[in-house]
Amino acid sequence: MELITLKSPREQDAMRRAGRVTAQARALAGSMVRPGVTTKEIDDAVRRFIRGKGGQPSFLGYGGFPGSACISVNEVVIHGIPSRHIVLKEGDIVSIDVGAIIDGFHGDCAATYPCGTVSEEARRLIEVTRQSFWEGYEQAAPGKRVSDISHAVQAYVEKHGYSVVRDFVGHGVGTKLHEAPEVPNFGPAGHGARLQPGMAIAVEPMVCAGDWHVKVLKDGWTTVSADGSLTAHYENTILITEDGPEITTVTEDGACI
Repeated sequence: MELITLKSPREQDAMRRAGRVTAQARALAGSMVRPGVTTKEIDDAVRRFIRGKGGQPSFLGYGGFPGSACISVNEVVIHGIPSRHIVLKEGDIVSIDVGAIIDGFHGDCAATYPCGTVSEEARRLIEVTRQSFWEGYEQAAPGKRVSDISHAVQAYVEKHGYSVVRDFVGHGVGTKLHEAPEVPNFGPAGHGARLQPGMAIAVEPMVCAGDWHVKVLKDGWTTVSADGSLTAHYENTILITEDGPEITTVTEDGACI
C-alpha cells in the first residue's frame, strides 16, 4: 500500500503557489468556452499560460496524454483529448480539467462550463455536481475519514436523481499528480484513511445525468457515459490543516470557480 505523504509548512506553501496558477489556468480556459471555439485553442492557451508562469502542464505527456488540459464535451466525462476538429456549439457543456507543476508540486482542478445558452437540465447537472464537491469539502476535516467525503458527495448527487462514476476517483496530490489516498465519490461513511493535517487531496465528483457506467473509447483516453447521458465534473485540490480544509486551487483574488 502506498504511503500517504504529509506536507511540511514549506511544501504546503509550494502547493498553494501551484494551486493558484492551476486555478488561474482553469479560469482562463472557462472564459474561452463559447460557440465556434475549438478545444485545441483552449488547450493551447492553457499551455501558454502555465509556461508563462514558470510552470509545466501536469497532464502534457502524462501516460502519453497529448494535451495540456482534458477538455470533455457533453457525454464525455473525463480525459477528452483537445482537437482542432472539436468545435464548441451553443448548448454544449464543457468540462475542463487542468493541472500545473510549480516548483515540483502539482495543482489539480476542474469545472464544467455552459457554452452559450444551455438546457435547464444541463444547468442543473452542472450546479449539482459543483455543490456535491462542497458537500464533500465540509467533511474534509482532521479526524474524519476519507469515505466521509465520499459518502457526502454520493448522497447529495443521488438525492438529486443523478449518479456518480465508480470507475474513476479522486486522489492525493503533491510532488506526484496522483498520490495516496484514493478519494472515491461513493461509499459508506467511516472508512478509509483518517484525515490528518498536512494531507493534500483532489476531490473531484464526476456525475452522470443517467446511469453511472462509463466506457473508454479506442483512443485509450476519452471516457464517456455508457448510456450517452450528459456528464459534469468539478474538482479542487484541498489541504487538510489544523483549522480544517483549505482549497489551494483559488485565483489570486481568492476566487474558486
